[in-house]
Amino acid sequence: MKTLNTVEEVRAWRKQNDVRNESVGFVPTMGCLHAGHASLVERSVRDNKFTVVSIFVNPSQFAPSEDLDKYPRTLEKDKQLLESLGVDAVFVPQAQDIYPRGIPLDVSKQTGPFISVLGLSEKLEGKTRPNFFRGVATVVGKLFNIVQPTKAYFGQKDYQQFVVLQTMVKELFFDIELVMMPIKRSDTGLALSSRNKYLSAESVAIASNIYKGLETGREVIQKGKQSPNSGDIITRDVVINAIQEVWEPFYKTKDFKLDYISVADAETLDEVETLSGCKANLVISCAVYVTDRVDSSVTVRLIDNVLVPAQ
Repeated sequence: MKTLNTVEEVRAWRKQNDVRNESVGFVPTMGCLHAGHASLVERSVRDNKFTVVSIFVNPSQFAPSEDLDKYPRTLEKDKQLLESLGVDAVFVPQAQDIYPRGIPLDVSKQTGPFISVLGLSEKLEGKTRPNFFRGVATVVGKLFNIVQPTKAYFGQKDYQQFVVLQTMVKELFFDIELVMMPIKRSDTGLALSSRNKYLSAESVAIASNIYKGLETGREVIQKGKQSPNSGDIITRDVVINAIQEVWEPFYKTKDFKLDYISVADAETLDEVETLSGCKANLVISCAVYVTDRVDSSVTVRLIDNVLVPAQ
């Protein structure tokens, strides 16, 4: 496996391996890799002649209030994992390689080109993190131009991110196929995340109830779709109340603090108010702050989602 640190090194690697007529799979990451990342890499290795993984903690998707320096970094361990999975090259740039003008966290002080996918970026995650998807779209667009992959792989856990990037690729005419892989979960259902490591084992177990709540919401919708003539109108509020009932004990113990729950059209991300008779694919998504039971000074924001296919 080749380690590449600059744009010039990536271009030289492409030329040396004459990849112009070969399939190149790409998995962009911020490092601290887990089994979820590994599943993306394994799929890319299966699908393509070459696989490239990037490891770059992207400053432009962090707000000034978010601690960029505390994001976990495990580069050598990550590289060992990637090599064992059969990755051909890992791209590990520095911030100045990706942002030659520099990249202050204060958006008002940033200069240079950025990509904004308007309409989708302001919903859900965008309400809490208003410039997050601007940072994501910009860095992924830059990485696509550097690596020039045939296919790029992303996890369903960041569902809104996938929809934003799919729109960017389509409407800015990137000749790249995006592939979304299912969420990797622990045995208890908790979505795997680099942030889970901040929580004690007790709080990790409690956090598994996030998924249980979402599954309850999905069951409510599916029952309504399967029995459209039952007379019970399934609304967004009914679904959210069912989810909240699962989480209520953890609000009372201060383990959970809700950021948002969304029941939306899976393509547009618009909220769907009446679910009875709804023909669209749906996504139920959420963000929940989990406070650690062992160290109450630690609070981790976790996201998750479940898809509800049209029937």
